[in-house]
Amino acid sequence: MHSTLEQMTVWGLIGDASLLVQGVMLVLLGASLLSWYLIVERGATLRRTELRLRDFQQRFRASGDLTQLQRPEAEVGEDAALERIFQAGYQSFGQLRREPGITGEAVIDGVERSLYVAIAEQEERLEKGLAVLATIGSVSPYIGLFGTVWGIMNSFIGLSQVQQATLSTVAPGIAEALIATAIGLFAAIPAVIAYNRFAARAQSLTARYYAFGNELQARLQRRLHGAANVAVAA
Repeated sequence: MHSTLEQMTVWGLIGDASLLVQGVMLVLLGASLLSWYLIVERGATLRRTELRLRDFQQRFRASGDLTQLQRPEAEVGEDAALERIFQAGYQSFGQLRREPGITGEAVIDGVERSLYVAIAEQEERLEKGLAVLATIGSVSPYIGLFGTVWGIMNSFIGLSQVQQATLSTVAPGIAEALIATAIGLFAAIPAVIAYNRFAARAQSLTARYYAFGNELQARLQRRLHGAANVAVAA
């Protein structure tokens, strides 16, 4: 039984809605909770990644001996993306240099491939959860609209069974249907804003990863050429 016009409340309208509309609201509520979880988790992860990137980049540029920056992989945190990229490139450099008869150009090419793989792994990590946010942001309004259309349709079906339609008989059914659209927008708007923000930050971090890869590659190339010049002079 619908609430009267004077007694209408949001909770009362939700309780009076049909099972299908209530199911739509429940799905949208779950989507909203999931999106907020991802917003908090992704925001914290990106923040930690940015802080560790700046810290390691400062240590890298201040270090004259790159060997001092090496650490066991187990000691490198998941958020230390730049350090993981460094470890991949530097370990590849050390392994390739020990191969007999390998040229300096082949060493640098191997390091470059290792850096590309490491950067791709970190880029994938940055984009984790963004597809879910994009899906919630794009689909939620349509799910809410479906609930609204269904609710309004039921309201009109109910009106066909009464002799005189008044505002008190029409308003509750339409109001409860519109709640589904409101919940859909409530789920979609934060998800869209967060997706755009996180995607921009991830793109910026990825660009910095590639810039660091080029910087590391240049330093390793100078080190390789310096070793070759010493060998020739000897």
